[in-house]
Amino acid sequence: MAKMKRGLGKGLGAFFGDEVVQEVNEEHAESSEAEHGSAAPGQEEAQKKEKNKTGEIQLKITRIEPSQEQPRKDFNEEQMKELADSIRQYGILQPLLVQKKGDYYEIIAGERRWRAAKMAGLKEVPVVIREYNAQQAVEISLIENVQREDLNPIEEAMAYQRLMQEFHLTQEEIADRVSKNRTTITNSVRLLNLCEEVQKMLMSGQITSGHARALLGIEDGEVQLQIAQRIEKERLSVREVEKLVKAMGKEPRKKKENQQDEALELIFRDLEDRMKSIMGTKVNISRKDKNKGRIEIEYYSESELERIVELIESIR
Repeated sequence: MAKMKRGLGKGLGAFFGDEVVQEVNEEHAESSEAEHGSAAPGQEEAQKKEKNKTGEIQLKITRIEPSQEQPRKDFNEEQMKELADSIRQYGILQPLLVQKKGDYYEIIAGERRWRAAKMAGLKEVPVVIREYNAQQAVEISLIENVQREDLNPIEEAMAYQRLMQEFHLTQEEIADRVSKNRTTITNSVRLLNLCEEVQKMLMSGQITSGHARALLGIEDGEVQLQIAQRIEKERLSVREVEKLVKAMGKEPRKKKENQQDEALELIFRDLEDRMKSIMGTKVNISRKDKNKGRIEIEYYSESELERIVELIESIR
C-alpha cells in the first residue's frame, strides 16, 4: 500500500496539491476498510469532523453524474455487488471528488463508490467539491484508475493516447504523472494498433497483454484475429505465440527473395541469349553475387576458337 501512495503522490502532488493526493490515495482504501468493519465510534466521529473542515458535504445522489471522459468503462459486476453490500453496512467512508457542471456535479474520482451507493439504495453521498480544467480532470481520473489497476489494457492505452493527442503531453510527461517508465507507456499505446476484434478479446481477458504485444508483429488484422482465436482455443503461452509470429515473419521474406531470384534469372538468361546470337555459340553466365560472376564461351574446334578470338578483337 505504501508503494502505491508514493506513486500517487508523484503523479498528483506535483500538479494539484496535497489535498488531492490524500483524497485519491484514500480511494483505494474504501473497499478494504468497508470489508473489515468501520472505525470505532469515537474515531469515526473525529474523522467526520476532520473531513468537514476540508469542505465535505452531503449531496443527493441524483445530482451527481459520472464523467463522460472517465477512462474506465468496464466495472466488474461481482465486485460492485460486494462493495454495495459493504456500503449498506458501513456507509461510504471516503467522499467522492466532484466538480460543478451546470445544474449537476461531475465525478472526478469515486465513480465506483457512486455506482455501488446507487446499488445500495443510498439517497445521499459525501462529496468534496473542487474545480479543475479538462486536462486536470482527465489526469486525476487516469492516475486514480492506473494506480488502482482498475483499467483494462485498452482503456489505459486510450487514456494515454488522449493525453497525447488532445493535451499534447509527451510520453515522458505522462510517464512522470502516473509513475511509470516511458517504455511502459509506449508499449501500452501500441496496443491500439491491434484490430478491433483483438482489442475486444484483450479487454475481456480472453488473451493477455503479453499475447497482445506478440501479435503486434503481424500487420494483417485478419491474421491477428486468427492467431488470437488460436491462443484462446489452444491456450498458447506468450512464448509460443512469439515463436509463431516470428516463423510467420520469415515466410514473406523467403517468398520475396525467391521472387527476386526469379527476376534476376530471367535477366541473365536474356543476356546469355543476346551474347549467344553475337558469338554464334553457347554462352553461360555464372553469378557469384549481384556484382560478380563468370562468363563461359564454348567452342568446338580450333577454327571456331580463332573466329571467336577475332570477333572479340574486333570490339576494340
